[in-house]
This record gives sequence, structure tokens and C-alpha cells, in this order.
Amino acid sequence: MSRQQRGGRPDGRPGAHARPGAATRSGRQPGDRRPPGPESGAVPVAGPLASAPALVLDALGKKCPIPIIMLAGRIGEVEVGQLVEVLADDPAAKTDLPAWCALKSQEFVESAARPAGWSFLVRRSY
Repeated sequence: MSRQQRGGRPDGRPGAHARPGAATRSGRQPGDRRPPGPESGAVPVAGPLASAPALVLDALGKKCPIPIIMLAGRIGEVEVGQLVEVLADDPAAKTDLPAWCALKSQEFVESAARPAGWSFLVRRSY
């Protein structure tokens, strides 16, 4: 049985096994390396949306991974391009939140110190 019959890439490279001509979730063709345009569903961010979070998650007093679990469970409530603010006072959140964003392809925008803990801004990417 050939690689193509098994569903592999015609050029033999390892990786995702997409059917020829199959569109991805964003509607783009596999292998398309152009930056996402309006067809990707991304919402341009300008004005108040760029600074005002659409959702604030209060994880103060909760130890990691609870802030991550809260974010993962509720980020779908906001529109693509909107911000979620996570309030946390566990020092592990300073590394865990950016790592989760990188793992899940969400945009880690910034962190800021607060009188009690930190504020983390995450922009929903998809």
C-alpha cells in the first residue's frame, strides 16, 4: 500500500494528514502560508476593544492550575479578537498563563502587577 493510499502527504513529508483540496477550520487550504486575512474570521481590534476586557476572571486566592482551567473553560464566551482579563495572585500564573496561551495558540497580551497579585490579558485568537 502506498503512502498516498494510506492518507499521507503525496510528497512523503510527515505531519497532518489532510485530504487533497480539503480546507482547514479557517477555510484556508493546507500548506497556505499567507497570513490570515478577513476570511479567517479574525476581528480587527481597534478603539475600546483593544483595552477593555470583554470578560474578567477572578482567580485571586486560587492556586495553579485553577486560573488556567478557568480561562480554558470560559474563553469561548468572548468573540474572536476580544480580551479576557485573568486576576491571579499565585506566582505560578506568571509562567503558566503565557505557556498555556502559546500551547493553545491564543495571544498573551500583557501582565501587570496589582496591589494583590497580577492582571493578565489574553486575546482570543480563534
